[in-house]
Amino acid sequence: MSTAIQRTLPHTLLTAVLALTGTFASFAATTSPLHAAARGAYAVTLSAPLARPRQEILDGTMWRCTAERCLAPADGERAVSICGKVARKFGAVAHFATPQGELSAEDLARCNAAA
Repeated sequence: MSTAIQRTLPHTLLTAVLALTGTFASFAATTSPLHAAARGAYAVTLSAPLARPRQEILDGTMWRCTAERCLAPADGERAVSICGKVARKFGAVAHFATPQGELSAEDLARCNAAA
């Protein structure tokens, strides 16, 4: 019986280490706004940091915010419209990146005015 445990323990530990490594790597890749936007996500930098991390669902999309950064999967809706919803919920937006690029200063002004 102990021989079977001795054979499976290294395999189990290796699996756990690989799973943790993958989790950390994917988290690091999605916490950067530029990387996230390039991978089909909206990445927002708020003008003022939040007091605590928050998660909110806006129009069926989960937004995850930590301090001054918010991320959500891109859903194809107009970026300025989404930006306005984010500004109403989390506060003024300093930068808004989409898979297609960042919003212009003029679009950001419209976004923040919608809040």
